[in-house]
Amino acid sequence: MTPDAPASDLTVYALHALGGSAAEFRPVAAALRPGIRLVPIDLPGFGDAVDLPGYTVAEMADVVIDGIRRDDSAHGGRWLLLGHSMGGKVASVVARRALAGDDPVFGFAGVVLVAASPPTPEPMSEDKRAEMIGWARDGWLGENEARAFVEANTALPLGGECDARTIDDLRRAAPDAWVHWLEHGSREDVSAVVGTLDVPAVIVAGEDDDDLGADAQPRLHGDVYPRARLVRLRETGHLVPQERPEEVAAAIAALADEIEAHAPAVPADWARLIASPALTPRVRATLAARAIADDPAYRPRALTPAQLETLRRFADLVVPQSDAPAAGRGRIDLAARVDRQLAAGEGDGWRRADLPPDAVAAGLALDALADVNLDDDVVAALVSGRLELPGSALSPAQLQAWAEDARVDLVRHWLAHPASLARTGNDSFATRGFPEPRGFTMLAAGLREAWEPGGLGDVDTSRDTLPSGPAA
Repeated sequence: MTPDAPASDLTVYALHALGGSAAEFRPVAAALRPGIRLVPIDLPGFGDAVDLPGYTVAEMADVVIDGIRRDDSAHGGRWLLLGHSMGGKVASVVARRALAGDDPVFGFAGVVLVAASPPTPEPMSEDKRAEMIGWARDGWLGENEARAFVEANTALPLGGECDARTIDDLRRAAPDAWVHWLEHGSREDVSAVVGTLDVPAVIVAGEDDDDLGADAQPRLHGDVYPRARLVRLRETGHLVPQERPEEVAAAIAALADEIEAHAPAVPADWARLIASPALTPRVRATLAARAIADDPAYRPRALTPAQLETLRRFADLVVPQSDAPAAGRGRIDLAARVDRQLAAGEGDGWRRADLPPDAVAAGLALDALADVNLDDDVVAALVSGRLELPGSALSPAQLQAWAEDARVDLVRHWLAHPASLARTGNDSFATRGFPEPRGFTMLAAGLREAWEPGGLGDVDTSRDTLPSGPAA
């Protein structure tokens, strides 16, 4: 990782397989489109980190977190984790830590799992485990053993430089690291630590991989990554980055497109502020969760699908958002976030006495609006209490009251997103201090504090970016 590397729209931190190294991802990096930067990390005992101690999953995760933290060339941008085989279990732990807020990192956006070891104990026959451990106990891998390992884990010959590099990685690995993974790391159950990761994810696996292949991956990772999409590769074994680099690169690009379309980017200065000691872990975790892209296949929990679509149409008028993801302005699914709020029974703690409970009121109002051609005039009539809808279970006054609550919820969810905090210049969350207490000593003079990020209050108040008019 070089500090003077050019900034990119997205960084992918890649974690290699047992017996691999950062070098295994060279073909994937070469196949990636411009704007996606791949940063492979050598895990302890492998590659250029062959002499680095720390072989437990937690210790390897420490190395990855430290590498992300020190990667100045990312410039506070969004990043993905790519985990191949052994690296997959480590990636899941790092993903949880990135969302937990305790570590000084921000920008985590999703996961790419490639023939990945799960958070639960990795499936492996004891005969195979004993044979692989025996290689290390008998004087480590010779050319023949390394060749046999590669052939057993590929469907087709690698050939050329890729084959030679894979053999070299295996033979220079630290025997102690190899044995520790087989005896302990692969058997570690970190599922309680990882939990469920409701984040954008893609799983890439070969159909000819016996233990961690396409047939096993949904069972191993389905409960952990409920949003994951599976990419099955024919005539592919376990060494997927070496066998199918173009397909792995395509899976990364597709995930990047999904994220870009469904989450606005947080400006680099603001991302660095969120990663700094100026925030408590709890606040950093809250902002990290809010920054995760919404699920394009989201299924409503409190509303019906039809009601959710009506709420989305209403939200587009109340809180219009840009349709230009390429400009870093992906659309927040505000309606889905309100639906989750309703399902959880969360809110502002009060409701109008003439309205039923929030979820019931929302359903009745949205049913009444289902066949209405919503536009600014209709919304203006709704919020002023003048909209009469034949067959509605709610009176115009009740619809007005619901619309007031709905507008507050929609705008609140927009403002709560860290990208929106940046666009409105609200950095009031950053008052923890480093290390002394901090505050806003220059506010009365209308000046910025020295620690505040750039672009404060740099907001375009045109119709396509912020609420305006009677709907707001």
